[in-house]
This record gives sequence, structure tokens and C-alpha cells, in this order.
Amino acid sequence: METFFIRALQLIMSLSLLVLIHEGGHFLFARLFKIRVEKFCLFFDPWFTLFKFKPKKSDTEYAIGWLPLGGYVKISGMIDESMDTEQMKQPAKPYEFRSKPAWQRLLVMVGGVLFNFLTALFIYSMILYAWGDEYIRVQDAPIGMSYNQTAKEVGFKDGDILFAADGVELDRYDEKMLSQVVDARVVTVLRDGKEAVVYIPEDMMQRLMTDSIKFASFRMPFVIDSVAANSPASQAGLTVGDRIVALDDIPVSYFEYMDAIGQRRDKKLGLDNDSIDLHQIALTYVRNGETYNTVVRTDSNYIMGVTPRAAGEVMPFVTKEYGFIASFPAGARLGVQKLSGYVNNMKYVFSKEGAKQIGGFGTLGSIFPAKWDWHTFWYMTAFLSIILAFMNILPIPALDGGHVLFLLYEIIARRKPSDKFMEYAQMAGMLLLFGLLIWANFNDVLRFIF
Repeated sequence: METFFIRALQLIMSLSLLVLIHEGGHFLFARLFKIRVEKFCLFFDPWFTLFKFKPKKSDTEYAIGWLPLGGYVKISGMIDESMDTEQMKQPAKPYEFRSKPAWQRLLVMVGGVLFNFLTALFIYSMILYAWGDEYIRVQDAPIGMSYNQTAKEVGFKDGDILFAADGVELDRYDEKMLSQVVDARVVTVLRDGKEAVVYIPEDMMQRLMTDSIKFASFRMPFVIDSVAANSPASQAGLTVGDRIVALDDIPVSYFEYMDAIGQRRDKKLGLDNDSIDLHQIALTYVRNGETYNTVVRTDSNYIMGVTPRAAGEVMPFVTKEYGFIASFPAGARLGVQKLSGYVNNMKYVFSKEGAKQIGGFGTLGSIFPAKWDWHTFWYMTAFLSIILAFMNILPIPALDGGHVLFLLYEIIARRKPSDKFMEYAQMAGMLLLFGLLIWANFNDVLRFIF
């Protein structure tokens, strides 16, 4: 339950900040062109608001709604979520949106998207300035990577070191590299010190989307950092610095070892014979370059009494630090890369498997860590800002992109769409968005149940 509240709090904080920035973009451009903004509301407020305030000599009411699904600014003379059609029946006034030139209205509509994208670039820049850029080169992974079942079915094996995709060397494991692998026809790996090739099927991404486990993860060496006195490990002769490489003659990393022990604890190995002692494990370990074997009898909780070294001590992390000025172009490049990767992956949403992967608030909350971590919080907030910018610029009525589409039509055709057409388009867009929202959160419920 604590994990749920921590993730929910991070999600609410992140979305609240991004909604304020998005709506602030619309607001600032509207005020720049002397367009009246009647209301600025964080969250939606059907029937009632939690808080509202209207400064003296101001035309704008500021409010906080009770439904945390977004926010809005109500701009005079514009058909928006409020569906205030009565106002549109009155003669146009100089301070209204509809009275302004098309180019000004266009800037008002793209203001939110622009501010979200610039916010993402700024956050990425500050992350690089404060924490630097830390990653592991895939070719330097000491014991390779672990792969999900889908990857194994096409030819990858646990321990493979990713080397190249269609002849292009791979560097770091991220969204860009995953796209390189998925879009390649041949991926070269290092397997037991020799090059091997894996042929990638054309529907690789569709196959991966059916697997709830990510394509691959780094295998972390199990190096002992400390051994408890009089523990099973101590009695078996294990000591600090020993690297455990196999369990019952099966090669393991640290997390693979923990999974195997968990299976023993849950008795999921299919060993129903009571004569088989699940507490007795055969270990292979390396000490000073020499390989040894030993047998450890774990305690009742399947614990042998060792603490592993931290990932930073056993994995070859590459860390690049940035000065304040240098962080901005680096942050901009990172933001553009994230946007490019997200846009590229959108093509899979329109497939059968892709539609099943659409997630709602549960999915968004799950991307935040179970423990509070400011680095991850800001990283995820920047990524959500990228998503919010892209989704809002889609040419769908009721989104900013829909308004932009109609404004571009007006600029090219030199005539406005009728108010009645805009009203129907707004309603159709809202129905579509509500349908997508219901579908996304329905998928979350199915994933939670099953």
C-alpha cells in the first residue's frame, strides 16, 4: 500500500506541474495578444471547484478542480471543452479569440505544446548538470544480458553480449538501441567469446509487446561483499571477493540466483519428492582466477548469509559529467532523441497487440519508482512532458492539434470553418478521447486482475 501511495503522489505531482505549464503556455500567448482568459483551472471541475480566486482588476478566475485528469484555460470567443455555444452567438468582441488574426490564434494553440517540449529539454539539461549521464556500454557487460522468452525464441541466449545491428555497433541499452535491434534484420552478439548472429523477424516488435517482461536486462555478477559469521556460507568456505557463477551447474547472475532461490522457496521446481533437500545448493565460484565448487545448506528461509557488492562496484558504468552551459545542448539532444523514439514507436499502437498495450493512470504510475528518487522523478516527468506535447499536437478535434489543423485550413483556404462545424468536431473529438481514456484504464484493470 505504501508503494501505491508513493507512486500515486509522484504521478499527481508530475502531471500537476506539466498541466500548469501546458495551460500556462496557452495563457501567456493569449495575454500577449490581449485575448481575455476567463478561467485558469488545474484539474477539471464539473459541478464544483475545490478552490477559486479572482484577483481585483483581473478578468481571469484561478481555480483548482476535484477531478485530477488534466486542466484547462477558458478563452473568450473559442469553442473548447466548456462547449459555451451561447457566447459564440453574440457579436465578436475585440478581446475574443475569434477576433484575432489566424497567426495569433495559431500561436495561442501551440503555446501549451511548445512549453511542454521546452520544459522537457530544460529538465533533461538540469538532470545532466546535476547527476551527469551514467550508463553501461552493452559491449562491456561483464556477463552479458538476460533476455525475455520472446527474444530467446528468435535466437538470443542468456549471456549474449549485444554487439551490432545490421553492422552498426551498439553502445547503450535504451529506447534507441531497442529500435535498432527490432528494426534490424541481423543482430550480431558475442557468445562465449565468439561472434554469433540472430536473425530478427519482421514482426519482432509485435511479438515483444505480448511479453510483459522487457526485451533484455544486464546480468549483474554475484560478488560477495560480506559473509556473516557462523552462517551457512561461512561454514562452506565462501569469503569476501568470491564471485558465484553457477547454481547446481547452471550459470547465474545475482538476480538469476535470487530467482532460483525464490523458486525453491515457493517449491515451484516441480520437485515433489520429499527426499530431495531443497535447502542444499551446489555452488560454483571464482576466487583469484581459480574456479571452485562447494555445497551450501541454507537456513530455513533459504538464506546462506552473504551480502552482494553493489551494482556500481561490479558493473562498468560510464559516467559523463556536464557543466551548466554544456548541459543545455546535451539536454536538447536527449529530448529530441526521446521524442523521436516515442514517435517511432507510435506506429505499433495501431496494431492488435499495440492496442492492448495502451495504458491509463495505472500504467503511468508504474513508471515511477516504488521508493522516492528525485533523479528518476525528474527523468520520468521530462518524458511525460514529451508525451503530453506529442499527444496534444495530434490532429484530433478537442486537442490542440485539432485546433491547429483547422487554423492551418483557414490560413490556406482564407475562410473559417463554421461555428457549427467546430462545435460538432469538438464533440466528436471529446467522445473519441473519452473512449480512449476508458479503453486505456480498462487495460490497466485487466493487467491488474490477470
